[in-house]
Amino acid sequence: MFTDTHCHLNRLDLAKYDGQLSGAIDAMKAANVTRAMAIMCDFNEYEDIAKIVSTYSDEILNLGMSVGIHPCEDIQVLQSATVERLIETASNDHVWAIGETGLDYYWSTENKKEQQASLARHIHASQHLKKPLVIHMRDAKDDTIDILKSEGAEHGIIHCFTEDWETAKQALDLGFYISFSGIVSFKSAQMIQDAAKKMPRDRILIETDSPYLAPVPKRGRPNEPAYVPYVAAYIADMYDCSAEDIGKLTAKNFENLLAQYH
Repeated sequence: MFTDTHCHLNRLDLAKYDGQLSGAIDAMKAANVTRAMAIMCDFNEYEDIAKIVSTYSDEILNLGMSVGIHPCEDIQVLQSATVERLIETASNDHVWAIGETGLDYYWSTENKKEQQASLARHIHASQHLKKPLVIHMRDAKDDTIDILKSEGAEHGIIHCFTEDWETAKQALDLGFYISFSGIVSFKSAQMIQDAAKKMPRDRILIETDSPYLAPVPKRGRPNEPAYVPYVAAYIADMYDCSAEDIGKLTAKNFENLLAQYH
């Protein structure tokens, strides 16, 4: 019933599962997580994530992955993401999206040009493969939106949304979906909550971004994909419906996103 659109399955803290990823997978199934997209941040991760997807995807839990380079990677790694390499790596059916790419000026502003160039190349690969983008946007909303517009990007997810409604609206106008993580449950997240309340129902998604950013009921613990129902429950309180309703809604929205160009 629940779809986690953004989790790092190769980076989870597995201490509570005796180091076994199978324990986290079983917990996902027990929480009625029926689909999840494992996110890649560096080409060195591809083989490990692809193996996780092929090993653990079954009739109960549908797993896919993304292919891309995170904007916080070193300049040399950003430059390694040529359009040709992205297309070649992301051509397989188990790759659902291109990313996580985007701009992050919180950690570094010295490599702005390299981040921007990398984002543009990811957009071109997405357009070639007709697969959605996964966009990371932190302290860089204006440049991110400007590049998405200038490069003609119109198919993807603004992941872990932490901006205001005006920014959300600009992304929606470009055809993007907005994904909310556990941050929406934080007391300091009034701006994000206000944006979530205004979201058109057919363009909202949910995620954990695990192992990072656990929702309020699990704060202080390592995050994991099994916690995505907590994000759904918080959104549900805003919409006066059940977490299960949000789970079904966002699952359908993700299906529509993946099918947009197929």
